[in-house]
Amino acid sequence: MNIGKKRNKYKSNGQILMIPTGDICLNPQQPRREISYERLLELAQSIDENGLLHPITITFIGNKPMLVAGERRLRAAIIAGMREIPCIEVEADESRAALLTLIENIQREDMNYFEEAEGIRRLIMVHGFTQEEAANKLGCAQSTVANRLRILRLSQEEREVILKEGLTERHARALLRLEQGSKRWGALLRMAQAHLNVAQSERLVDELLEDEQIAEKHKRPLPLVRDVRLFFNTVNNAIDTMRRSGIEAKAEKTETD
Repeated sequence: MNIGKKRNKYKSNGQILMIPTGDICLNPQQPRREISYERLLELAQSIDENGLLHPITITFIGNKPMLVAGERRLRAAIIAGMREIPCIEVEADESRAALLTLIENIQREDMNYFEEAEGIRRLIMVHGFTQEEAANKLGCAQSTVANRLRILRLSQEEREVILKEGLTERHARALLRLEQGSKRWGALLRMAQAHLNVAQSERLVDELLEDEQIAEKHKRPLPLVRDVRLFFNTVNNAIDTMRRSGIEAKAEKTETD
């Protein structure tokens, strides 16, 4: 079998570059915030034993190579003692590099939904995309982008509990129907401790909102007397009655805006 002839019939689209690991700049728009050090050590051991099977992706900003995809592989390669790492170059400015980084992470499906939402928000804020433009770039519906951005209204503490307890994005969206505070926090703890599914969590939120509406009705003030003259006549009659009974009583009236 002639391997050379087989290779010649395929097109070459670029080449693998061997770049010193210390020369590669991390992408400041990297959406991933949590990288398990334990998993990095496992990957580093695999790289040490078997080599790096998949090159990382970089682009050049000026003369400096910047990482587009493969931060875990780069970090693990450094731990494994690699001085150079195989890289594939893509043509991209900073805006497109940020987009490619986000897409690569989403396609790997191991980024949590809060990290995805933060990445989308950065794309919109830094590069001036509308929600619709961001959706087109990411290949999803505009409503998906809008729903993903909404969950960022949850506090950092609430997000940590949601992720720690393995609750879904739909759990997070259900919580957003409650105002931030003790009621929302209490609902979150009940969801987590009772292991409520999405339907049960939504019913819990419905019940809390109904209780809130009932409490609000009881708090409503009594309506004012419609005819103000009738109100004052009633007061004056009461004063007259008290005086006739020997009680020194008087009333004063002050007009304001």
